[in-house]
Amino acid sequence: MVCLGNICRSPLAEGILAEKAAKAGLAWFVDSAGTSDYHIGEPPHPLSQKVSLLNGIDISTQRCRQFVENDIIKFDKIYAMDGANYLDIKQLCGKNWQSDKVKLILEELHPGKNMEVPDPWYGGEDGFHQVFKLLDDACERIIQPYTGALK
Repeated sequence: MVCLGNICRSPLAEGILAEKAAKAGLAWFVDSAGTSDYHIGEPPHPLSQKVSLLNGIDISTQRCRQFVENDIIKFDKIYAMDGANYLDIKQLCGKNWQSDKVKLILEELHPGKNMEVPDPWYGGEDGFHQVFKLLDDACERIIQPYTGALK
């Protein structure tokens, strides 16, 4: 899960997908990163933590990190929150770029629409609730094929 600063959107997405995977009994390693180095080592934004906790998910132990070139090799799938993040990931990967591994997360809900998760950084708490809902729906779609196989 990748956004700009790894402080608002991607920590929410990490927490949501990790929670869904754990509840489904899937041993997935879910992580998040930012394409910038603005917040390395910091916890997620207080409103990301609050909204996540209101939905039963604790992301308070996460720490921001920057996306690195090796992430494209380490992870099976990389979800970008918006088009700028996608292009930044491509640039950061350099010669290791693998287009089949990277996509916008909302492509899971709206294939071919290039829809982006809005950045709630400059808004109020309502924006964080809206982002949580979008990411929850997308993560549900991501995990759906695997939970169906378990039933």
